[in-house]
Amino acid sequence: MGALGTAKFDAAFEAGKRLSRDEAVRLALGASEHVELPGAAGAGAGPLAKRELEVARLIAEGMTNKQIAARLFISDRTVATHVGHILNKLGFNSRAEVAGWIGPPRP
Repeated sequence: MGALGTAKFDAAFEAGKRLSRDEAVRLALGASEHVELPGAAGAGAGPLAKRELEVARLIAEGMTNKQIAARLFISDRTVATHVGHILNKLGFNSRAEVAGWIGPPRP
């Protein structure tokens, strides 16, 4: 729960329970173009584009915008734009909240 807060966690948890098994697997693996939970818009957790999800995962690894830009071969400004979109779509105020939402890095 942590960075999400109780209300956002509960909303995301309830939305996640409505996913089919295939949808849950695609969401967990990041295999879809957009990550979207049913009813998420009202919960303040809108969809992330594939590239935004990549950036969010790198934020969760503790990377700076400059490090993310180098890893993804994009400009620092593009990373900053993605970070802004991620924060707005998820209703977060900090990179720490994004990291908490993503969870621990995958092996």
